[in-house]
Amino acid sequence: MLKNISKLLEIILGGAIFLKASDIHIEPKKDLVKIRIRIDGILQEIVNIDSQIYLSLLSRIKLMSGIKFNITNRPQDGRFSFSLRETVIETRISTLPSEYGESIVLRILDPRNLINIEKFGFRKDLLLICEKEINKPNGMIIVTGPTGSGKSTILYAFLKKIQKPEIKIITIEDPIEYHLKGVSQTQVNPKKGYNFANGLKSIMRQDPDVILVGEIRDSATVNTALQAALTGHLVLTTLHTNDAAGTITRLTALGAELSNIGPAINMIIAQRLVRKICKNCGKFEKPTPQEFKKLKMAFSKVPKKVEMSDLDAKTKTPKLDVNIKIPKIKGCKNCNFSGFQGRTGVLEILLIDDEMEKFILENPSIADLRKMAIKKGMVTMYQDGLIKVLQGITTIEEVERKVGS
Repeated sequence: MLKNISKLLEIILGGAIFLKASDIHIEPKKDLVKIRIRIDGILQEIVNIDSQIYLSLLSRIKLMSGIKFNITNRPQDGRFSFSLRETVIETRISTLPSEYGESIVLRILDPRNLINIEKFGFRKDLLLICEKEINKPNGMIIVTGPTGSGKSTILYAFLKKIQKPEIKIITIEDPIEYHLKGVSQTQVNPKKGYNFANGLKSIMRQDPDVILVGEIRDSATVNTALQAALTGHLVLTTLHTNDAAGTITRLTALGAELSNIGPAINMIIAQRLVRKICKNCGKFEKPTPQEFKKLKMAFSKVPKKVEMSDLDAKTKTPKLDVNIKIPKIKGCKNCNFSGFQGRTGVLEILLIDDEMEKFILENPSIADLRKMAIKKGMVTMYQDGLIKVLQGITTIEEVERKVGS
């Protein structure tokens, strides 16, 4: 039985990696156990198994990830790694008590998914801004968004971009998601009193040039991170907010002083991941009158030089006229009949210059801060998403699903 269960787990993991799934969900129900995988951010049902196989599979996963067998009434976390050819793939495990047994989620951390910043969906103008900001000697760069929006992926892409023998980079994470060569990485351990706040203080005594803080969660961490940014370090971190403008309010809610926020922060990036239309079956049609109205309204305040910019000079954004065509999904075997394959980022960047720094001291509302950022040239995530619609990358429906209208 053990050999068969080990083989079943190998098949599940191998299939998920082949399909480029980000996680596997094993969910016990009344009469069966569902196995689903998340592909391009969407859960898809794969197979149902019976309860006896599930119990054996649960035991095997617990054994491999160092989770206690005799604890079933509270959540547990663990991890294990395995090799696929020459690649070591980390898998994070989370168990949660449910009505009919323990629900299991396996998050797959494939280092091959780490991409360069140029391939993440940045427009040409945003790419130039990022390259300038990540090469500054000090200050803070914050990436915001919900869980699973690619915040850590962007930070790792930044580290890959700036990494060189002349600078020392230290990260503090919970947990370490990907291992980077040439970077000192440390993982918090709250049970032993090692958290983001005191870990960050220790890191600063190691004379780093660049510090990556996995996430800002509390008052001690936010204030220590801001002080690090103000005292000659480049700090990269993440925060959970809905958009770039909401970052300032979130930081003050965590206990940061407005007098420190403006001088410390260089750039705030807010982002979502949208699915890309399948290149094999995607089709292009003229927008409906309602869709054309949405496009026209969204681009009425976007500077032409931004609207026309693109990473690929061969695919310039077309002029907005009645003859344009936009992507529509169809579905084929290539994309598992979803109409989509792969994901890209839709982003907005809020730069903190002298004028914005003074404005932050007035403690503006999120709406006022957003208006100021747009006035100074910020293109919103929604507008960036619609630019990608015009470039034939994704659909209006997909942008509105992730960003809103």
